[in-house]
Amino acid sequence: MSKRARVRAPELVGKGGWINTDGKLEGLVDLRGRIVIVDFWTFCCVNCLHVLDELRELEEKHRDTVVVIGVHSPKFVHEAEHGAVVDAVERYGVEHPVLDDPELATWKQYAVRAWPTLVVIDPEGYVVAQHAGEGHAHAIERLVEELEAEHAAKGTLRRGDGPYVAPEPVATDLRFPGKALLLPTGNFLVSDTTRHQLVELAADGESVVRRIGSGERGFGPESFNEPQGLALLDADTVVVADTVNHALRAVDLTTGAISTLAGTGKQWWQGSPTSGPAREVDLSSPWDVAVFGGKVWIAMAGVHQLWTYDPVERTVGVAAGTTNEGLVDGPGAEAWFAQPSGLAATEDRLWVADSETSALRWVDLDGVVRTAVGTGLFDFGHRDGAAGQALLQHPLGVTALPDGSVAVSDTYNHALRRYDPATGQVSTLATDLREPSDAVLVGDTGEIVVVESARHRLTRLRLPEEAVRVDSVAHRTQRAATEVAGGKLRLDVIFQAPAGQKLDTRYGPSTRLLVSATPPELLLAGDGPGTDLARELVLDPAVPEGVLHVSAMAASCDDDPANEYPACHVHQQDWGVPVVVVAEGGAERLPLVLAGLDA
Repeated sequence: MSKRARVRAPELVGKGGWINTDGKLEGLVDLRGRIVIVDFWTFCCVNCLHVLDELRELEEKHRDTVVVIGVHSPKFVHEAEHGAVVDAVERYGVEHPVLDDPELATWKQYAVRAWPTLVVIDPEGYVVAQHAGEGHAHAIERLVEELEAEHAAKGTLRRGDGPYVAPEPVATDLRFPGKALLLPTGNFLVSDTTRHQLVELAADGESVVRRIGSGERGFGPESFNEPQGLALLDADTVVVADTVNHALRAVDLTTGAISTLAGTGKQWWQGSPTSGPAREVDLSSPWDVAVFGGKVWIAMAGVHQLWTYDPVERTVGVAAGTTNEGLVDGPGAEAWFAQPSGLAATEDRLWVADSETSALRWVDLDGVVRTAVGTGLFDFGHRDGAAGQALLQHPLGVTALPDGSVAVSDTYNHALRRYDPATGQVSTLATDLREPSDAVLVGDTGEIVVVESARHRLTRLRLPEEAVRVDSVAHRTQRAATEVAGGKLRLDVIFQAPAGQKLDTRYGPSTRLLVSATPPELLLAGDGPGTDLARELVLDPAVPEGVLHVSAMAASCDDDPANEYPACHVHQQDWGVPVVVVAEGGAERLPLVLAGLDA
């Protein structure tokens, strides 16, 4: 076995303390002898949620040798609230210890630059690998098996139960509901996301009429997996965004039968088909659905795109978005989104709650994308007034109102907001909600029913005559900016193929790098696509700060000449690196670890 590079792992510290341990874990010293996988995540990030799902099988298979530790490192202000982190751990079924690190102390100690990032620590307390992004479970499992053999032989491997302690279950009719739909009967259909069911409630929004789905994770004819968005396809059929199954499902309202409209149950990866027969094309975390222009539009949060499903042809395809994460308007094929999570259709517009850019956007009948509210990935807050300066915080839902305006479920501000296209003004309709994720207009009554996800209920409100007045507040992500020198900056994306694999060069270059900046003037040279993972950038010293957007991909395959059909894997990550250009002492090299360690 080749000698593996390793460095001593910094201690795990976080002001918020530990969750899911019942006081049985204080830090790395309690984990000596175990293989530790540290998962740096934040609950707004869909890619982080993908990694939680990737790790479930590995956790179960190696539960006597491996301990997964989640380190929650917030992007948004709301995510720094301890109660919100506790809720998220339950909401997403996290069955391992989580350290709440609201001040990013451990994030900084481990020099993490992206969500999600996985760090592997060996039984002697040394970091032996780091992986940014998704799709690394196969590589980490191979490394775990090597570490198990190596440290069993050395006598440094300790087997046994881990420090995870499950929380006590709570009895409520709904548990972290996601979206709601008003049925033709006047009842409400609610996606009871954490319990993997749909729940039909009576017109009072409280009385349970029936439950649809087994309540267990699954992709069978009686199961969902964290369902979210709902839309009426016809009077008897509801389309369901079955998020963690990466599928669109259909529910027959008469019988309650569940069928699959689109998706294979597998997550879409770069290089997979982006159109074709709906049951043969992979999807990626569909979060909401709406019928617009005769098709079912899909907020494909997992790849930052909008897709469509044609119910006549039974096909799917990309409608807007490039898979790059950010806020760029224009024709659908050129636009960028960042985790679109809410949709609402009118006759001439499809409204989009673009959560990671804290933006309200819309698509016209010609497929052109425009932004009504929001500026980008790092600015958010609660500010009313002219749309050009108004701020939201990670909205998940949008609802069309009869007067042509829209209500926005401003999730992390715990508020219901309103944007009026006629005046270009943003106002606040209601506050003191708890993580509202959707809202449903009730006929012509002037009432709106809000899904209060973190209060596990539907809340009925009367739309006010006037806006609620709130104190304005603006925020930027608390990630520390990297100080860089003006002029030349070497960008190095580190990728080391997992053990037993090699770069796949059978059909040309196996790596890809795309670089851009906000504002674009920050980069004098080095932007655009290429195949080399190292590149010389030139920064304009006259631009004081900005964000470097880096997207990297590498494909590796099993290194076995005797295997005619080797298994291949795609490793991909997008980074948004805030930078400050300084006159002296700035970094002249920017290393970003895709997989491996930076020597």
